[in-house]
Amino acid sequence: MTTAPGPFASFVRFVVCGGGVGVLSSLAVPLLAALMPWAVANALITVASTILCTELHALFTFGTGRRPGLREHWQSAGSATAAYAATSAAILVLHTVQASPSMLTEQIVYLSASALAGIGRFLVLRLFVFADRGTPATVAIPVRPVPATPVFSAVA
Repeated sequence: MTTAPGPFASFVRFVVCGGGVGVLSSLAVPLLAALMPWAVANALITVASTILCTELHALFTFGTGRRPGLREHWQSAGSATAAYAATSAAILVLHTVQASPSMLTEQIVYLSASALAGIGRFLVLRLFVFADRGTPATVAIPVRPVPATPVFSAVA
């Protein structure tokens, strides 16, 4: 059985896997958008990248030791849908503000929206989708020892 990485290690792995696929996706979306509407291109790339990332996150990022099942794919897809909405809204706002933005400007807006959505996805995936279901989540709370002698004493 594999040991799941801690929060910091899994976040680094999430950034490497998800960020790497995200950068490749950001290059693919405008190329595909030359053939179809931008929102459709973004949706197709989002579906493909979500399936790939869910596999990578289960096996590598969160160290589950197994491939994701249908439940994990659907839950991951839900968080990806929110990310899709965020990136699409960001690009639609950009096109509202600037009629013909450069590809560089479009990339900056898309990657910024993707980064913010990615942080939210990391939290959802770590805390809900790939959380160890065998043990309840615990939070370490430092506790001071109780003194052995009473704090107040009675005066006779």
